[in-house]
Amino acid sequence: MVWIDLLRTLSVTDSQYFALPHPNSYSHCFQIINPLQEENIMHNLHHKKSIGAFFFGALFVFCLSANAHEFKVHKDITWASPKNIPLTVDVYVPATGKKSYPVLVIYHGGGWLINNNSIMNSMSEYIASHGDVIVANMNYRLLTANNNTTTLNEIVEDAFGGVLWVKDKIAQYGGDPKRVAVTGDSAGGHLAAMVLLAGRKLESDGFGGKTLGFNPTYLPAGKTAEQVAAEDGLKVQGAVISYGAFDIYDRAKNNAESPTNIFWKLGKAEARGWFGNGINVQDNPDYYKTVSPIYNIPRARFHRLPPQFVHVGSRDTTTPPTEAKHYVEQLKKAGQPVEYKVYAGRNHAFLDNACNEYLGVCFDRDAPEALDDILVFLQKALK
Repeated sequence: MVWIDLLRTLSVTDSQYFALPHPNSYSHCFQIINPLQEENIMHNLHHKKSIGAFFFGALFVFCLSANAHEFKVHKDITWASPKNIPLTVDVYVPATGKKSYPVLVIYHGGGWLINNNSIMNSMSEYIASHGDVIVANMNYRLLTANNNTTTLNEIVEDAFGGVLWVKDKIAQYGGDPKRVAVTGDSAGGHLAAMVLLAGRKLESDGFGGKTLGFNPTYLPAGKTAEQVAAEDGLKVQGAVISYGAFDIYDRAKNNAESPTNIFWKLGKAEARGWFGNGINVQDNPDYYKTVSPIYNIPRARFHRLPPQFVHVGSRDTTTPPTEAKHYVEQLKKAGQPVEYKVYAGRNHAFLDNACNEYLGVCFDRDAPEALDDILVFLQKALK
């Protein structure tokens, strides 16, 4: 509390700003606030709401960790509005004085049914404050959006659109669109893997035509999905897959579309098919395999993928090591570059904010080792 008391009255650059602890922050990070908003902030604190809800645009954040540096956050940037659902991204920019930075795009987990990008705030802050990497922490539609009618292929299209937006716009924030990696945990890991494995399977009619393809939610001005595919517009330079879901077909066969899948209850939604009425895993296996990374791994002699770092916790029963290992084995069999690591004693979701008592994981204790490994991998992949 000594540091907090000091920072509440600390003059940063002039008398117009002071510091408050950054919500959900890792390693003693603080955001610089204009004191003219102090009355609203204190009212907000009194009601135990998130400070960050009051601030849009850029926040300046600094950290007291010996190994951390300052960064700036651009919050709630709307990048697309499919079917009138606004999708936003938070962009974290290291304040280390470089003219251009590589970029890491993050997709959160939650079974495609719960959470938003804020659950990855701590990870985003760690990467931005410990590495020279811009972070784009993305939102995408959940299955529950539009009265529980969003389909899984549309969520994949959101992931694709997010990458295309980053490559189109990130230079405005100091990012290098030619040095981009993707990552995600759990359901977000699935989406990150799909960027690599299905990023060339783009069709303007999406899943609505004779063949199954993806129409990205965001497209560069004047470009069609087919033109983006022909230009390999979704090509990235690396991927970190954190305890990802790789076989959607198998999960559907094992009742993931039924009420026994707890994520439907957590999402306060009635269980249903991932692709809407009339589509099921028995009669339409191609739908499920098209969105399953494990069925879309190309042989390297035909299409060499960028390097991947796949990792999982040894105690994970949601996306277990056996599933991750099988994915890694199939990549190696196809001649694709991949690194693999199992983190001893970790359960699922150890990269999420704070602590999850049910899973027995805490960010401060369980995440830094993996995040340091991720930074090492990114330094190699994005050099």
